[in-house]
Amino acid sequence: MKTKKLLGGISIFFILCSIGYALFTVLKKDKTAETQTVVVIPSAPDYSDSTMWFVTENDSTGTGADVFYIVSTWELDWLTADGQICHYADVQNEEHRTDMAKEISRIAEYMAQGNNFYAPYYRHITLDSWATRNEDTIHRRAQLAMSDVKQAFDHFLSRRDNSRPLILAGFSQGGMAVVELLKHMDDETYNHLAAAYVLGYKVTPQDTAQSRHIRAAHDSADVGVTICYNSVKDVKYVQPILSDQCIMCINPVNWRTNATPALLHDSITVTMNPEYNVLVLTNYEGAEYKPVMNFINVGDVHSCEPWLYKECLQRNITLRTKMWRGQN
Repeated sequence: MKTKKLLGGISIFFILCSIGYALFTVLKKDKTAETQTVVVIPSAPDYSDSTMWFVTENDSTGTGADVFYIVSTWELDWLTADGQICHYADVQNEEHRTDMAKEISRIAEYMAQGNNFYAPYYRHITLDSWATRNEDTIHRRAQLAMSDVKQAFDHFLSRRDNSRPLILAGFSQGGMAVVELLKHMDDETYNHLAAAYVLGYKVTPQDTAQSRHIRAAHDSADVGVTICYNSVKDVKYVQPILSDQCIMCINPVNWRTNATPALLHDSITVTMNPEYNVLVLTNYEGAEYKPVMNFINVGDVHSCEPWLYKECLQRNITLRTKMWRGQN
């Protein structure tokens, strides 16, 4: 698929939403304070605009996959010029897009090897939203973010060569988006799915009940499956908003779904805990990842998920792409 085809097309709805960099406000009931507050919603992205995408096309041989990646959380709550609060990234703000691109570009360094790589900018909910650790608040606010991702995915699907294998991947809030896209996609799209990677987020019984497209990976080479994991130093550090009630986990080092330990980088032992469905890391401090708002990287090692295992993930994407092509 040519970049210009992916980014081509005109959406009147998005243009109208974007004109004038309009910000509109909605009244929201604050369930804690029982007061009403005005919350600013940034204008919607127009996914026919190349500015709304990070794209790298490296499949020169025609043997790779199309990788659709969803970035994690980068922004804090912020105030508009007139002092109104916003709980969402603003895709019209170049600084916000630059923040997201920091992660996306590093991911592309290994996920785009031999593949065509596409990542949309979207109105992700802020770190402050996650720091509430309130599932209702997070999921209520995330409806807007997930709507953006679904619209970007549909735009992408309408322009890609659908004979090619598809890889979905996302980290943290992006992992949430992967789960939602698996529910959103139709059967024809699912038939082209080589694998979906939910990095640093959970898949719950409710998720699998809502979609037959969410199937746990059982080894390194099955296709049409979901790879899911979270990493902690000890199970006492499990973060409920990221991994509570998670019903699947696979070790990306040895691709086992039991407690068989694996050695990573000659020093780190990675063991899957079947009771909590998380990875327990031994001999790894994760000191390069500083605590975030005193709840992430505090015993858990959330920020490591796409980086610590990147060689394993890169090889696995290549393998599952090859296996999909061999079956189709």
